[in-house]
Amino acid sequence: MTSKEIRNRLFEMQDKEYKEFHLGLMPGVNPDSVIGVRTPLMRKFAKEIFKSGEYEEFFNDFPHEYYDEMNLHGFILCEVKDYDYVINELDKFLPYVNNWATCDLISPKKAFSKNLDRLIVDIKRWISTEDTYTIRFGIEMLMTFFLDEHFKPEYNDIVASVLSDEYYINMMKAWYFATALAKQYDETIPYIEKHVLDDWCHKKTIQKARESYRITKEQKEYLKSLK
Repeated sequence: MTSKEIRNRLFEMQDKEYKEFHLGLMPGVNPDSVIGVRTPLMRKFAKEIFKSGEYEEFFNDFPHEYYDEMNLHGFILCEVKDYDYVINELDKFLPYVNNWATCDLISPKKAFSKNLDRLIVDIKRWISTEDTYTIRFGIEMLMTFFLDEHFKPEYNDIVASVLSDEYYINMMKAWYFATALAKQYDETIPYIEKHVLDDWCHKKTIQKARESYRITKEQKEYLKSLK
């Protein structure tokens, strides 16, 4: 399937009301760069393209002109199992991501879940860059894959050490620590007790944790006292 054919299909799926709604969630994104395709349709189309095996031209036609093409690219990557291929593509892809929505939809579990020893190395590399959405993606992957049985206390240190004025990085830091409180409370609560995070992340972490159904009532009350 050619890049032109893919773009035409995306425009056939356009939902202008959805486009206007979605633009309201992404301040700063050029409205002319958004087609307006709903996520379920996009995922279904990505699976169709992946099964056809005809996506190399589309991947090479990069950077894409439309936000929806970026999302489609990300969804196709989520279907790929070859770890090296996915990492190579992500390293080309991530520097061109310019919004939180595209960043957050990418989670190549089929490639990542069986290569965690390699993934943690790449996560550390992404987090050490200076690119907003590459850092955000790295923190999100750490949160997604390493807060359960593969957790190590040092991972909290990695995220805490990220210092930035970027809202979308700091929001992901807070999201990470709120999730860490839900999953690894004993290892994570000292970061709140000792006020390790900057004031904004500290308060946002407490807010998000207290909104979580995975945090006990007693824990929420204690967190409230640590504001």
